[in-house]
Amino acid sequence: MKIGVLREGKVPIDRRVPLTPEQCIEIFGHYPKIKIIVQPSGKRVIMDEEYEEKGILLDDDVSDCDILLGIKEVPVDELIPEKTYMFFSHTTKKQEHNKKLLKAILDKKIRLIDYEYLRGPQGKRLIGFGHWAGLIGTYNGFRALCIRNKMPEPKPVHNCEKLKNVLKQATKINLPPVKIAVTGNGRVAHGAIELLEHMKIKKVSVKEYLETERFNVPVYVHIDVDEYNVHKEGKAFDFSDFFANPANYKGNFARFAKQTDMLVMAAYWDPKAPVLMTKEEMKAEDFRIKVIADITCDINGAIPSTLRSSIIQDPFYGYNPFTEKEELAFVSPKNISIMAVDNLPCELPYDASVDFGNNLINHVLPYLIKGDSEGVIANATIAENGKLTEGFKYLEDWVNS
Repeated sequence: MKIGVLREGKVPIDRRVPLTPEQCIEIFGHYPKIKIIVQPSGKRVIMDEEYEEKGILLDDDVSDCDILLGIKEVPVDELIPEKTYMFFSHTTKKQEHNKKLLKAILDKKIRLIDYEYLRGPQGKRLIGFGHWAGLIGTYNGFRALCIRNKMPEPKPVHNCEKLKNVLKQATKINLPPVKIAVTGNGRVAHGAIELLEHMKIKKVSVKEYLETERFNVPVYVHIDVDEYNVHKEGKAFDFSDFFANPANYKGNFARFAKQTDMLVMAAYWDPKAPVLMTKEEMKAEDFRIKVIADITCDINGAIPSTLRSSIIQDPFYGYNPFTEKEELAFVSPKNISIMAVDNLPCELPYDASVDFGNNLINHVLPYLIKGDSEGVIANATIAENGKLTEGFKYLEDWVNS
């Protein structure tokens, strides 16, 4: 098998890599018959010379590779027909800006394997950057909180270089007694909680959180979908039923919105599920949230104030709940401060790349190389031979519209 490591072509620039030079060497040790070709790039956090020093072949031409590995969406004009690609396609929620990409993949009869859907036999995701997004997105939320409260602003993550420096900065933040709500129970949420725990922010129960107007120290509550969704017919919440039939439920987050200063949105959201909040709820006098770190960044999705994604260099914007429009960040205390960067792990590209590559080697490559008897690769394959696979047939009308 010959593996090609693609240069990232998406704008804004993404400096991450799926495999570091050291990880390429590790693959050769496990699988001596594997060959790896890396497309040259001046944008990566790891220089071309670092690959060459390890004896990794650099070549613009990867057309004879069996599998092409990227991180973000591959530009349409760079897609090679009838090849197997692995990258985050961001197409499965019918993201309009990537309709052209999916159409081109089908037209060129490309086999697309999406990292997001690589799951083990127990349904757990095998690979991703969610943990890093959760940690960095929460840190950025605290930056917004500091600016709003005219407190010293911690250094941006991308100026810290390493995780240890980010954590050192975080411990210097002297928060007022704010209340923080974290949604979700996956990698993103666990990354957020890792930072909160490192900062020694006190965790409280849902009951304490909802019944105590103010604490004398900063606190956080961790809530999963059963805490902010209820069955429309008053039936007991059932996780299996919720994920199978989310339209049978309605949102119940308003009770948390009355008690929260900063929301960390770290939960995966299905477009068929209830939104976390409505525009009308955000207009209410008792709507207390002033900072929303929307790490999931679903535009016009679960959180209506996420009007657009923001960028690393300019991560914040203001949302006026009464005009329902974007305003400049921090110009009015009545506005809600939104953090909606959609490529957060790029702020720590080296650390995030090493972690990703390790998971790729340990949890994904064996299925690609030794066989896919458990259907791990098959279930993550969105398109093949010019057609959508069974699990993604629901995209057919949309992609052809």
